[in-house]
Amino acid sequence: MARIRIPSTIVIIFVTVQTGFLLFMYARYSNFMSQSEEKPSQVHILILSSWRSGSSFVGQLFSQHPSVFYLMEPAWHVWVTMYQNSAKVLHMAVRDLVRSVFLCDMSVFDAYMPWRRNLTDLFQWAASRALCSAPACDSFQRTDITSELACKTLCGRYPFSKVEEACKTYSHVVIKEVRFFDLKVLYPLLTDPSLNLKIIHLVRDPRAVVKSREQSVKALSRDNGIVLSTNGTKVEDSKYKVMQEVCRSHVQIYETATLKPPNFLKDRYLMVRFEDLVRDPLLEISEMYKFADLSLTPRLKSWIYNITHGQGPGKKKEAFKITSRDAVSVSQAWRNVLSFQKVKKIQEVCKGAINILGYQLVDSEKEQRDLTLDLVLPRRQNQFSWSSFNPKH
Repeated sequence: MARIRIPSTIVIIFVTVQTGFLLFMYARYSNFMSQSEEKPSQVHILILSSWRSGSSFVGQLFSQHPSVFYLMEPAWHVWVTMYQNSAKVLHMAVRDLVRSVFLCDMSVFDAYMPWRRNLTDLFQWAASRALCSAPACDSFQRTDITSELACKTLCGRYPFSKVEEACKTYSHVVIKEVRFFDLKVLYPLLTDPSLNLKIIHLVRDPRAVVKSREQSVKALSRDNGIVLSTNGTKVEDSKYKVMQEVCRSHVQIYETATLKPPNFLKDRYLMVRFEDLVRDPLLEISEMYKFADLSLTPRLKSWIYNITHGQGPGKKKEAFKITSRDAVSVSQAWRNVLSFQKVKKIQEVCKGAINILGYQLVDSEKEQRDLTLDLVLPRRQNQFSWSSFNPKH
């Protein structure tokens, strides 16, 4: 049988070429894998809260930052359009809209605003400093502190396309939402490789929330109906059924994030109490900024001091406005305004949330009115007592 003899030099060349090809393919594969594992260029922050919990104030702390593109409750458009559904049914639509906004894809609003539109058609658009400065509006600079009134006066004529154009020029996209009642609904966003999502969970003493809600009963009635699944019927929540759902959702969100959370939640959840924020604004804001990979500028420091050291507790007509107020007085106003009978009822429906989030129950009107008695317990990082939580409440 004839044998074919291949010169050793050819064998060496063949092996060399094959090895080179394999190394080339490995390098391409490694480069592809490293690129696929890189985080998106933008940081995405979701301020997760409920109505009348100070979330508009926290939203402004981010909105006024020159690196932030901010929208206030864009999911309002979902609820207004589909108001005959329940909050649970609308969760997916809200989540999809939020994801699109994070990715600066504003075509998602076509389903809720099909007409030719401009900036003024977007809910609370003037609360966004980014929509009041270039490239969305030429009247202000990014480093300016803007007011809603000035923004509405000067920037409302700009087309809606400016929203998407502006969004793409910022390093951080921040959304404030009050329409999520379950953290697990957000898991698809937290595991989405196109997002670099972090969640700031803002909570407030439920008794203070009720006091604030009483200043805006009519404005909240439609949302109340969606929370309670009334098929479009408005509700005034005199029996605190909505508050019960709100409190339950805060417990669920906090438990899910802190009791054996999934690995993808690590370093991506921060719970903030409104009371801690107003007592030491710069400390709390610095922590939030650090969590969000932002830095506090001298201009922002000055502005934050001014809006938290105003005179008086704020007026009823300012219920949805960010004005200069005595923030600590605002946080404690419920103790003088609400009757003890109301407070007892709120404590009954929200006992679990009050205990878990670190607030003190009151057993008498004397305790309620005694402002020397601190009802905000010292914060213990992720170590609140779970034994006091009774899921029946």
